[in-house]
Amino acid sequence: MAESLRLVAWNIRAGGGKRADGISNALVKLRPHAIVLCEFRSTPPSQSIAVALADAGLKHQLANYCEVPPGKNSLLIAAREPIKLVRLRKRPVEPGRWLMARLQISGFAIGGMHIPNQHTGRKPGYHDAVVDMARRWRHVPAVLMGDTNSGQIGIDEETPVFNRRTHNWFEKLGDAGWTDGFRHFYPERREYTWYSHRGNGFRLDQAFLSRPILPRLRSVQHRWLGATGKRRDALSDHAALIVDFDPSSP
Repeated sequence: MAESLRLVAWNIRAGGGKRADGISNALVKLRPHAIVLCEFRSTPPSQSIAVALADAGLKHQLANYCEVPPGKNSLLIAAREPIKLVRLRKRPVEPGRWLMARLQISGFAIGGMHIPNQHTGRKPGYHDAVVDMARRWRHVPAVLMGDTNSGQIGIDEETPVFNRRTHNWFEKLGDAGWTDGFRHFYPERREYTWYSHRGNGFRLDQAFLSRPILPRLRSVQHRWLGATGKRRDALSDHAALIVDFDPSSP
């Protein structure tokens, strides 16, 4: 079997901080074709991660961070092939929480998402914008991936936290033709990508695939990078989301 075309989405927590070297090393070892990083920042640790990725071949990069304040969360997309910013009239407008790029050779698009928490009051608007965009999408095959701070009632939560509106967001994306990659393989599996201070788990990180690219999907997995047997020793409070595709065109 040919080597997979691998995408990785990971919330690196607060720009990486002292964990930056470990984060860089862990990402390089995965040998991804493209990466989406949430909570990337304009701080020196985050910038060092971008440099390390470029040195490892992921030199084509787009980021939407602000220089001021330097600690503001944003997104980074890095790839091994040229990428071009995708500008859509209908899209989430949250600063630093939406970024979309087209891979110029592979011919598909990656949309990086970092959806606000429920308490901000901005999550419903972001959800609606993603669904609106997904319904209108008539372009190249695409993957929307990242930290959505969202899940479905019962199956993506160890204790009740998701409401009906959040639950319905997944169903609306499905109705629009976008498939939750993890659920494509594991319809009933309980597996979590983030844990609260009380130790309750939630699956907050997802990849949604448009219909044309779904036949190329090989696997979806969550991995606590850097963990030495204990999740709390991992390099971030989020597990990395690893999505593998058949590299050939359908």
